[in-house]
Amino acid sequence: MLREMEFKPILKKTVATTDSVATVSSPRVGLLVVKTANQTIEDAKLQAIPNALCGNFWFEGEVSILFADTNVGKSILSVQIADIISKGDARGVFGCEAKAQYILYLDFELSDKQFEKRYSIDYQSHYTWDKRFLRVKINTAFTDFDDFEKQLFFEIEKLLLETSIKIIVVDNITYLKMQSTESGKEALPLMKHLTRLKHQFGLSLLVIAHTPKRLNPTSPLTFNDLAGSKQLSNFADSIFCIGRSCQEPDLRYIKQLKARSCSVSEEVFVCRLEKQHNFLGFTFLETDFEQNHLKPKNEANNELTESVTKLKNEHPEWSLQKIADETGTNKMKVKRILDRLSA
Repeated sequence: MLREMEFKPILKKTVATTDSVATVSSPRVGLLVVKTANQTIEDAKLQAIPNALCGNFWFEGEVSILFADTNVGKSILSVQIADIISKGDARGVFGCEAKAQYILYLDFELSDKQFEKRYSIDYQSHYTWDKRFLRVKINTAFTDFDDFEKQLFFEIEKLLLETSIKIIVVDNITYLKMQSTESGKEALPLMKHLTRLKHQFGLSLLVIAHTPKRLNPTSPLTFNDLAGSKQLSNFADSIFCIGRSCQEPDLRYIKQLKARSCSVSEEVFVCRLEKQHNFLGFTFLETDFEQNHLKPKNEANNELTESVTKLKNEHPEWSLQKIADETGTNKMKVKRILDRLSA
């Protein structure tokens, strides 16, 4: 019969004892920093308490990810967040507790004219931005695409050194890598680089990402809907996303998936995507449960059947995989639909 034995570590003369480890007071120069838990608390007391930059969705000192499908409004919401931060507006669910400050908005999506259209009334009566809102775009004259990624990060760091700006929005993540970020292989070095920038410059980063075509629009949004989900989510401090409500065409809901500075809400934030005068943005309506905004399964199945049938009739030469890619489903489901229709 085995007896329960007390664990007694074997110590060599060159190995520190428990007592000696507890007295470590100076940080080591290298990869690891060792200090007591009590010293950790004392050091933390000297640091400022992080302010909310966007309600409970994004706090100072965090790398946050906002993702959504195409044409749902992720760029619209991110511009709205940047506008609020530049003004230090604490009102509403997207309110900023921090003081008004400069923000770099790296806009790799819209042309100047497209941006103007969104924030004007037919290119007249333009919205007035705070001077602290700095929009950055790609120089179209730059043609050295072999060195694009390296040059992009170099110039971002140069901007940070020249301006001392602490808040950046990246719209969107695909422009930070020449390759796709669908896989963890490409997402991992990208997030490592962004995390390094965060620590080096004391940044708060909001990174806009996308979701591949959803295989099941009747299911709640999860980490799996984020392209490169595993690697991206591991390095992010907070993650939130936008879903399209089935109730009305202009209704959206914002869902919190990950947070380290607060608890994750069990409800979603329902908003209306609308243009008020000369500003296209999200107007908060209420909190609700996500299930109330997802398509019923029978309705989604009917829409998928119609889409598959239409594509097969219009493109009889297309493979099952091609149709599946176009409809956001898988090859076996396409086969079952076509087999059922031909029976």
